[in-house]
Amino acid sequence: MTTLDDYARRKVRALDDVSLLRRLRTIDTEDAHHVRGSAAINFCSNDYLGLASDRRLATVAADAARTHGAGAGASRLVTGNHSLYDILERKIAALKGCEAALVFGSGYLANVGTIPALVGAGDLVLADTLSHACMMSGARLSGARVVLFRHNDVTHLSELLSEYRAGARHCLVLTEGVFSMDGDVAPLPSILAAARAHDAWVMTDDAHGLGVLGRGRGSAVHWGVTPDVQMGTLSKAVGSYGGYVAASRAVVDLLVNRARSLIYATGLPPTVIAASIAGIDIIAGDAALCALPLARARLFATELGLPEPSSPIVPLILGSSEAALAASQALEARGFLVTAIRPPTVPDGSARLRVTFTAAHREADVVRLAEAMRGLLPEAGRR
Repeated sequence: MTTLDDYARRKVRALDDVSLLRRLRTIDTEDAHHVRGSAAINFCSNDYLGLASDRRLATVAADAARTHGAGAGASRLVTGNHSLYDILERKIAALKGCEAALVFGSGYLANVGTIPALVGAGDLVLADTLSHACMMSGARLSGARVVLFRHNDVTHLSELLSEYRAGARHCLVLTEGVFSMDGDVAPLPSILAAARAHDAWVMTDDAHGLGVLGRGRGSAVHWGVTPDVQMGTLSKAVGSYGGYVAASRAVVDLLVNRARSLIYATGLPPTVIAASIAGIDIIAGDAALCALPLARARLFATELGLPEPSSPIVPLILGSSEAALAASQALEARGFLVTAIRPPTVPDGSARLRVTFTAAHREADVVRLAEAMRGLLPEAGRR
């Protein structure tokens, strides 16, 4: 055994001792609702519209493989920019109300490539303290000064802008549109107003807003505002894979030339791009479908007497990792798959069940889940 093996074993044991060890679990889903080979109903998927298993997406993906092949073969700036990219990016830009859009290999790659392309040494990044890990990674990779503001606290953001903005060349404010672990929505009009008062730019991560808010257009349309940069993913409500940035043509042109995670990464397979096009088309044309996940979440909250949620994500905070794991296991025994979320994904002492609702869930399933929750969770664990 090498010293590396010894180090890894000790680290793994330490995680296991505090109930923070993760293990990959094989789960084959039939659809957004069912897990293959299990009677459990899936209530922890980000497939908000059930499109990941939609035959329409599968059919166009298969057709794209026959026409364009299985892979892109190179980075987009070499020969990997196949013709389907242009179609998808025009549709994303139209859906988001922007001049242009740029597709990356994943949402993570979009954030870690975009932020360092926009700001660097001598600049300032102000980020909501609960912003996604890839936003934080992109901010730190940029070399800019990074300062966190309290979650959704625009007064604190304004104070930090007043204190630090004058000493920086440029300033970028980062926030999620819908926060992935808490399900709450950022107050974008107030954030934009504060930023504009100090000549700061605003970038939103709308991975969990696209397809479920603003008639499917996302959190910016929900609020009726236009952030400078709107990032999102194609792997959640769209039902496919990849990430994107929607912005002005000038910003997109800059990213093509400066975003390292685009320049030095192989393009996405044509199958993935074709499926994304189909998913975007469905979102653009079916507002009723896009309204269902939030409606299911609100039914669940009503059944349990919880505050009305503003997104399809409803967290039930239990505190300890042990309590969250035990509750997740008890629910699975009752026929419901709800994964425990533990630190460092969420802050210490806030381990939780993160319940997500999709258009595929039937009202009867939601009511049954609420019934299973009663008596299982202490009153203190409810929001």
